[in-house]
Amino acid sequence: MEQENNKGQFNSNFGFLMAALGSAVGLGNLWSFPYKLGLGGGFAFLIIYTILAIVVGYPLMLSEIALGRKTQKAAIEAYKEADHRFKFNGVLQTIVPWFLICFYCTFGGYITKYLFESIQALFVKNSVLNTGDPGALFGGMIGNVGNSVAWMTAFLLLTMVIVFGGVSGGIEKFCKIAMPALFFLLIAVVIRSCTLPGAGPGLKFLFYPDLTMWKTDFFEVVRLAGGQMFFSLSLASGCIIAYGSYLGKKENLESNAAIITAGDSIVAVLAGMAIMPAVFAFGLKPSGGPGLLFVSMTTVFQSMGTTGKFFQLAFWLLVFFAALSSSIGMMEAGISAILDSRVKAGKPASRVKVSVIMALAAFVGNFLTTADSLGGNPKMNWFHLFGQADVLSVWDCLAEGILMPLTGLIMAILLGWVVPHSLDEEIENGGARTFKTRGFYNFCIRWIGPLFMAMIVYGQFKDFFGAK
Repeated sequence: MEQENNKGQFNSNFGFLMAALGSAVGLGNLWSFPYKLGLGGGFAFLIIYTILAIVVGYPLMLSEIALGRKTQKAAIEAYKEADHRFKFNGVLQTIVPWFLICFYCTFGGYITKYLFESIQALFVKNSVLNTGDPGALFGGMIGNVGNSVAWMTAFLLLTMVIVFGGVSGGIEKFCKIAMPALFFLLIAVVIRSCTLPGAGPGLKFLFYPDLTMWKTDFFEVVRLAGGQMFFSLSLASGCIIAYGSYLGKKENLESNAAIITAGDSIVAVLAGMAIMPAVFAFGLKPSGGPGLLFVSMTTVFQSMGTTGKFFQLAFWLLVFFAALSSSIGMMEAGISAILDSRVKAGKPASRVKVSVIMALAAFVGNFLTTADSLGGNPKMNWFHLFGQADVLSVWDCLAEGILMPLTGLIMAILLGWVVPHSLDEEIENGGARTFKTRGFYNFCIRWIGPLFMAMIVYGQFKDFFGAK
């Protein structure tokens, strides 16, 4: 049942898990993870990513869910209640999803276009996805600014419409259907990709114990894996705190945090298994950048003949589900914070009006990203701030590069040192449960987590700003 302040509440723990997984499982897994894995040396990256997910991802995930549920507030007010001096961290984390959504809906538009074309490919033999050069197709799409803006707008409007429905009526209903469907579709694509002739080197790249990258540039691997972990899990972005504020008081937070962290990591590895074998089977570069997803998978499906048309539709449908569920989470983080401020001020809190405002703000950012054509439009060079090659990298620099690991580090300092054990009672459900991972959580949130996050922050500043 929706609450009087129009913020809402999840009807079930399963609905919460699917929504939280939906926020976490997105383009960070299916688009970003495979090509960053390629940049980070395959197995060397995977090991660091797994370690970080356990010692940083799980403690922060548990902290964000517990902080949201304890305060029943989004990030800004939640941090203020934890310690008023740290309210600024909530403000920064509320800004993060706007930076992310400023390029997310652009890629959501690209994906929607590919989904539409994959449907057409079932009925039109000479459709562009069946016969066109994959690299040229992607290049032509991002170069057609007017068409890309139209698809981006359609994706953004769909996100807004679902958020209109509220927590249980919109977000929960969509994610309860989309996330299980995504998982089964991904398994089907993994099976096909791993059985392609020449797929072996791709699997070897993923799982053969080669730690060469550790010797050549260990900090680069930590930077890539750490930034990817924050992006993929939606940590330090206000999303999980907002969803936690909608969660019932009886739910087991430890198991929820573990399921979300493990589930997201499993999907990330499966995404690597879906894409890397295909990349090696067709002689493509594993470090092929943002276009890797579009170019490599189109190449695979074209090689499969008639069968490929059906796998192609299934693949783009699952990527569409993943992108949309994460876009919903990003928009909800900002909406929840604004609703909090309206309720606190004693003003009407209209979810519809706030959603429209958020959508308009997201449109402005995505218009800049789309118009830039991933750095291909010289007229947009004026917005290539901080020495970045394209507008997408500017947003990525501000969000994943700086604010997510930095505000995650500040959160660990707050909960590990300033107000330690302040979430214990919430995690224990007022004494109804045992805090089974208390020792591990306390050690990670006080010591090992901050150490790794400091390394990630250093690596990000070194990469984005040339720090020594």
